[in-house]
Amino acid sequence: MRKLPFECEILDSNPVEVKNRFTGEACILQPDAVAVYDCIIGAEMIGNYKTVRQGLDWFQKHFIKEYMILLD
Repeated sequence: MRKLPFECEILDSNPVEVKNRFTGEACILQPDAVAVYDCIIGAEMIGNYKTVRQGLDWFQKHFIKEYMILLD
């Protein structure tokens, strides 16, 4: 199990397809990555850039291909 970059709730038990909100390109994320991705998007919406940065760094370390599709 990967250490999460911040406290977040993992709601899924199976991998989930997530689409880039701008390009529509999709990839499959593991449940922990879905939780972190959702937190990144929520933190961005409210201007919590510390959480955004922590989440992006985590994605770059653990899911580089998915990071490039969804967050780059």
